[in-house]
Amino acid sequence: MSAKAAVEVHCLFCRIVDGTFAASKVFEDDSILAIMDVRPVSRGHVLVLPKEHYVALSDLPLTLFIQLASLAHTLAANLSTAFPDAEGLNILMSEGPAASQSVFHSHLHLVPRTTDDSMVLSSDDPVAERDELDAAAARWRQYLDVGGQPEHDRAADPSAGGQA
Repeated sequence: MSAKAAVEVHCLFCRIVDGTFAASKVFEDDSILAIMDVRPVSRGHVLVLPKEHYVALSDLPLTLFIQLASLAHTLAANLSTAFPDAEGLNILMSEGPAASQSVFHSHLHLVPRTTDDSMVLSSDDPVAERDELDAAAARWRQYLDVGGQPEHDRAADPSAGGQA
């Protein structure tokens, strides 16, 4: 058995995809699947995943990620009709143990929210210093095409040749 096949045998989502484990399906086509989370944070908590096994977002082919995002968009657009009590929506992707990923098969969580639910995403964190934010932005930019930088940043960035 190949290493990939061994992983897929033990992957809960791969078992759902191949039909050996039951799931409440919301949507399915040749490449993606949406299922209800068996441990929902709220009513309507759905998972959107590729059928092929990928562990991390960076492993996904861009076209496949776009398909996942498109389905998430469609589900979000219909949230208030499907779940009239929902007042908002979180779309999350946890990658790695430090981010609380528990099934190591890349997937999006769509979590309908109400003001009195128990999920906590705090906005009480301290505001970062501008120099810290600028340094972090520069670290990200080094991996992007310079053409993708905001115009005002390109003029101040010597690596961009100072051209706006």
